[in-house]
Amino acid sequence: MSKFQEKQMSGCAIVGIMDQSGNRFSGKDIITSIASMHERSNGLGGGFVAYGIYPENKEDWCFHMMFENKTAMSRTEEYLRENYKIIKDSIIPTKEDSSIKYRPLLWKYFLQPKKEKIELHYDLTEEDFVVKTVMHINTKIEDAFVASSGKNMGVFKGVGYPEEIGGFYRLEEYEAYLWTAHGRFPTNTAGWWGGAHPFGLLDWSVVHNGEISSYGINKRFLFNYGYICAFSTDTEVITYLFDLLVRKHELSFEMVADILAAPFWDIIEREPPKKKEILQALRIVYGSALLNGPFSVIAANSKTMVGLNDRIKLRPLIAATCKDKIYIASEESAIREVCSRPDRVWMPKAGEPVVGSLKDVKENG
Repeated sequence: MSKFQEKQMSGCAIVGIMDQSGNRFSGKDIITSIASMHERSNGLGGGFVAYGIYPENKEDWCFHMMFENKTAMSRTEEYLRENYKIIKDSIIPTKEDSSIKYRPLLWKYFLQPKKEKIELHYDLTEEDFVVKTVMHINTKIEDAFVASSGKNMGVFKGVGYPEEIGGFYRLEEYEAYLWTAHGRFPTNTAGWWGGAHPFGLLDWSVVHNGEISSYGINKRFLFNYGYICAFSTDTEVITYLFDLLVRKHELSFEMVADILAAPFWDIIEREPPKKKEILQALRIVYGSALLNGPFSVIAANSKTMVGLNDRIKLRPLIAATCKDKIYIASEESAIREVCSRPDRVWMPKAGEPVVGSLKDVKENG
């Protein structure tokens, strides 16, 4: 290889494993799967999200926090106590690893919003109130960052290779019914703890391989709805778009795919009249939410895992099923590493979502 290292535009690894029956399984498989794509990362970011890991506090909002210093922690706790009842809090368990450096203080809080505080914001749902909290901490409290803010789930991320991050957080000791993972190869932003993937908001999480050139217009579009992007990375934009389009605007994942990875106008013109009318309306209303540039993403919430490519498939994405499990990854090898004989393996078409859903939400711990 030349001594002049060229910018690597196709790096990053993503993988997701979901048991659609709601049965929980160890974090060993997701670590093994993402580790098989080691060469797609460069050690500047790795992370995981796990759903179903806190069944004893499943009704509480769980904030995974990163603090650069004790002052940031103190200011955050003061703000939280004003607005929430802190059910319990503790350090996030970790294991010392010489490869993990410059770690922030990692803490988790189980919270219940104070009713009188929500009543002050008569136009907000409880979810909106939590979003408002996340935006405040990330933008107003220096050196404090919210890694995740959902119920019965958590984001575990940092600077390092993903298998190192998984070991550091002792993820083999957790059990979840849905796991996603990311190995980062930063192209436009620095590798730092808050900028690692997954990005989370409420129970949404996103891992992403690609480069979104529409970041600026997407960011301004989201600002109109109260979302403030504080991490200077396009993955944060994608996370907020899923929350806005699915939770707040109640659109189907198929419609969301037609917004984020919208077909070209000449393709829309050739569609049957009814579908053509729908696609035209989506482009007109949500044109500023279109994600320009190459990408493959896995988005998840407490009920669903979704894989999606850009509209001309400039990043790899493979899907597979085996009994109740669905797998989505950057490479087929990452799936076969933990599922040697899947029932079905396929490559989703450009802009076509792959959706896995819990068969019975009530079964989930």
